[in-house]
Amino acid sequence: MKEASPVKFYFAKYFFLAFGLLQWSCGMLLFLRGEAEKNKRAALIFFVLGLTFVALYFLIAAKLKRVAISKKRVTIIDNDKTDHYEWPEVKSIKLVPYFNLYKLKLRGKKERIYFLPDHNIEPLFGLFPHEPELADVLKKKK
Repeated sequence: MKEASPVKFYFAKYFFLAFGLLQWSCGMLLFLRGEAEKNKRAALIFFVLGLTFVALYFLIAAKLKRVAISKKRVTIIDNDKTDHYEWPEVKSIKLVPYFNLYKLKLRGKKERIYFLPDHNIEPLFGLFPHEPELADVLKKKK
């Protein structure tokens, strides 16, 4: 089964939360230590940036899951829950350009699942048109 490394997955999943909290802490330090008007404006900018990144985390984290792909089935790993789907249950798998993500749509389910490819299969962020190895495997299954 081909699956992205856990380090890569958790880095991508929690990046926006960590960066948002870092922005908030920088903004709080500027607000508490600074007495000038510029520091208060910079603190507000850091706070708004942090709020934006935390909101992005809550939008993305629920949809980003670990997916293992084999010749016979697709396995979706979400925390302690593991769901197995056969290939006929998969409606579509598409590459999301520029973000190194794949979008998975299952039959009978409304939500889309986003997942990272295997570490050996790296598209060039949509800059050069080529077919990654994962796309070749998926086309053979369809």
